[in-house]
Amino acid sequence: MKINNNQLLRFTTAGSVDDGKSTLIGRLLYDSKSIFEDQLEAIENTSRQRGHEGVDLALFTDGLRDEREQGITIDVAYRYFTTPKRKFIIADTPGHIQYTRNMVTGASTANAAIILIDARHGVIEQTKRHAFIASLLNIPHIIVCINKMDLVDFNEEVYNDIIKQFEAFSSKYIVTDIRFIPISALLGDNVVHRSENMSWYNGGALLHTLETIHISSDYNKVDARLPVQTVLRPQRDGFLDYRGYAGRVASGLLRKGDAVTVLPSGFTSIIDSIQGPSGELDEAFAPMSVSITLKDDIDIGRGDMIVRTTNIPETSQDIEAWLCWLHNNSAKPRAKYTIRHTSNEQKAMIKEVLFKININTLAHNTEDKDLNMNDICKVLIRTTQPLMVDSYRENRSTGSFILVDENTNETVAAGMIV
Repeated sequence: MKINNNQLLRFTTAGSVDDGKSTLIGRLLYDSKSIFEDQLEAIENTSRQRGHEGVDLALFTDGLRDEREQGITIDVAYRYFTTPKRKFIIADTPGHIQYTRNMVTGASTANAAIILIDARHGVIEQTKRHAFIASLLNIPHIIVCINKMDLVDFNEEVYNDIIKQFEAFSSKYIVTDIRFIPISALLGDNVVHRSENMSWYNGGALLHTLETIHISSDYNKVDARLPVQTVLRPQRDGFLDYRGYAGRVASGLLRKGDAVTVLPSGFTSIIDSIQGPSGELDEAFAPMSVSITLKDDIDIGRGDMIVRTTNIPETSQDIEAWLCWLHNNSAKPRAKYTIRHTSNEQKAMIKEVLFKININTLAHNTEDKDLNMNDICKVLIRTTQPLMVDSYRENRSTGSFILVDENTNETVAAGMIV
């Protein structure tokens, strides 16, 4: 399969504390030679100061001083590396239950999620929690890395048993692609290079899987959506009458000559031209940033959405959504917030909390309606003006939003429209 050399894959890592997430990422960077010499020298010095015989690979991602002192990850650590086949952005997310919001943040834009399982312990509550969040965030690909296989003598039966445990509970989640890889992040088995200790495993190493996983189809190519960010009026020679509607294509495909509808007004027109950073285009698709002109002069502004006339999203002021509360302060009953959805901003309030998810058992709690940090719940939201929305399952771009505190301008919650 041909891989686009410029293609960017975002992936997140998740697992229980001490499952080896940071060590795995360190091994990926170290063995793929994606570490600068000064970084390597600093980590080697720190490793020697701690009395380690070799390089402590986990230090490559544990950037905060508290993390290095405690040997844990407490914030989302982003790392970038590239190979001849693909570019990568890694979000190393915390394993502790009190940092659930950080996993939601790190995984919200991911193409793939790596879930680590300690081969000695098998599937635990934290594994189920992370798999649930990955499913909730509609991450298209899940790679289950069964780590520390060296501590169970690279036993194939242990590996197969954990696969059965994972499949037993994950079958109820809507995830189209789940893969399993037995690894030892500490020793490097099946991370960048195939393991000689697990000849019974016929699949590829983790890096090979990341380089070849097909992500082009992850974008919604059916529902054409262009949220307007700004209107371009150059007012200079050659562009005196130019009125371009600029934004990033959220999904689908738009072509010159397409019949389009502007929402929420409902006026229709025809695409006259499409301009990209390098000049005129015949078509635009996600996630391209473009400016389009229409054959008719329509009053369009930031927050409006241009869609294909034959495929129109739902327009509503009442939205049912999953909500992850991100802020230290709890939600105020019927308080007003600013909702930011694509390029649109409106006033909104949480009309009703339908139920909260017990993040340990995944049971629905209909009695406790108070929203505190890291809570995940299903809610009804009322907005002052209609929003043009799709289901998050069908369209991650137009199906997501954030809530912002009007007084402090802090983001308090992230939402996924049902």
